[in-house]
Amino acid sequence: MKLIKCTPYMLLCASFIMLASCNKDFLERPAEDQVEAPYFFNTAKDLEVASNDFYTMLLTTEVYADDASSDNIMPLNPANRVKGNRIIPVTSGSGGWAWGNLRKINYFLANYHKVSDQAAREKYSGIARFFRAYFYYDKVKTFGDVPWYGKVLDAKDPDLYKPRDSRVLVMDSVLADLDYAIQYIPKEKKLNLITKYTALLLKARVALFEGTFRKYHQIPGHEKFLNEAVKASNELMSLGGYTLFTDGGPQASYRNLFARDKQDAVETILAVDYELGLKVHSTANTFTSPTLGAYGMMKDMVNSYLMADGSRFTDRANYKTFSFYDEMQQRDPRLTQTTAGPDFRVNGETKNEPVILNLTTTGYRLIKALPNRAQWASGASVFDIILFRYAEALLVFAEAKAELGTLTQSDLDQSINKLRTRAGMPPLNLANANSNPDPFLVDMYPHVGSANRGVILEIRRERRIELFNEGQRWDDLMRWKEGTKLTKPMVGVYFSGLGAHDWTGDGQADVFLHSGSTAGAPSSVTSMINIKQRTLRDPITGQQKANAGNLDPFPQNGIFEEGRDYFSPIPLEDLVLNKNLVQNPGWE
Repeated sequence: MKLIKCTPYMLLCASFIMLASCNKDFLERPAEDQVEAPYFFNTAKDLEVASNDFYTMLLTTEVYADDASSDNIMPLNPANRVKGNRIIPVTSGSGGWAWGNLRKINYFLANYHKVSDQAAREKYSGIARFFRAYFYYDKVKTFGDVPWYGKVLDAKDPDLYKPRDSRVLVMDSVLADLDYAIQYIPKEKKLNLITKYTALLLKARVALFEGTFRKYHQIPGHEKFLNEAVKASNELMSLGGYTLFTDGGPQASYRNLFARDKQDAVETILAVDYELGLKVHSTANTFTSPTLGAYGMMKDMVNSYLMADGSRFTDRANYKTFSFYDEMQQRDPRLTQTTAGPDFRVNGETKNEPVILNLTTTGYRLIKALPNRAQWASGASVFDIILFRYAEALLVFAEAKAELGTLTQSDLDQSINKLRTRAGMPPLNLANANSNPDPFLVDMYPHVGSANRGVILEIRRERRIELFNEGQRWDDLMRWKEGTKLTKPMVGVYFSGLGAHDWTGDGQADVFLHSGSTAGAPSSVTSMINIKQRTLRDPITGQQKANAGNLDPFPQNGIFEEGRDYFSPIPLEDLVLNKNLVQNPGWE
């Protein structure tokens, strides 16, 4: 379903555009647009048109790019937040400290009641409050404490320059907005519009984030939010409106879900719609261009996938020095539906794709959400972008209950194990997980306590695999207080040394490593790697610029300061304008 166009209502739309594009922050500006309310907020159609403007707040292709600013994907140019290079912004409203969208929402909420249609008032005020919760959730994730504004401010309002409100007040207000949205937005299945189901999943996401953030950062009140996460995810699961997409079976359904052009309302709750000739994007070009993204999955991500029989890959002897072909055998089927395996074929084609390693920094080429080849050019992608899907509710439910200490085997069977069944994987056993925590994951997430440690680690494994490249990994590391994970080596595929390597297991060389001379490279080779340019790191000794080891696309390693980097800095101009604001710790 397409959003309603604003053409018949240009007066209001023009005022919104003016507010969004004005350089001065809305807090400094009188509410001159209020005179338009008597001429607009009169019908249900007016409310629909006005609420359509809120959808511009939603992420689009950024969802499939954000993991490149985490420990999941290494792009050609590492992100500043991974390198520890974030700087304090200067301009007012920059760096995420912008408030124009909030003004639009509060202006709507100050005027919607003038419409006589009660059903329309309830639905669209619910959508407005959904977006206010969405707005503030992003602000709290980014900055921690922020000022709460539940009304439109004029130039003389004393709240213009108030200090930041407490996280408790803001997040309680966010929950209240989401509860209102859940109550009043209809229970419809609308793929491109906000519904009751979307509100339930946003509440589950927000409450899980806040509950675990408080738990691991030692802020009081985590149980309340974890219980709310259980409540919201359980309600979504119980409504029965959605299930998991299984077309193609275990060997293809996960990849098919993301790579198809048009989404449907089976698992996908909310998606951004794209149409050839109307609205296109360049995501596939970023995935496949050697000079743009060149995205590569990290080696420790590959190591996280279980064997097909449910055993741990990292329990195998010498797993760190397996060849690419060997490490891809008999694994969780989602591995080769996420990164190109030895038999990778482009969607819609009947022949295996040649091994071309200049398209990926790590050797593990990204194929999740990669469509057919016709969409690989700049501005040629038309596949829909998934923003909310049912699988996340299953993950939230299991994690929240595990963190609360109330998780049962039955809970796992109706959540995590449905995901594993879709992938053709054996079920997760609660008792076995807790009696034998994975040392590989214990080292990855050292802050997990002894209670339920094993199953919490396994749920984190499942979450990282299932939600890979869906824009949630950075937030997960922040809420788990595992920012220093970013300082560990971020490496790629292992090579045993110089010379020819059989990547596909067909007995012919596909990759040739050299130190300057390609003499002796077999004619079957499709990728050359000069280890003086793309260096190797020994996985046993840690030696860099080695003759054997993992591709090392980020040799300097990430930087993360515990006392600073969980939050972003407030712009300097805003600190000058509002003397009651205080800069975040470590950014003074």
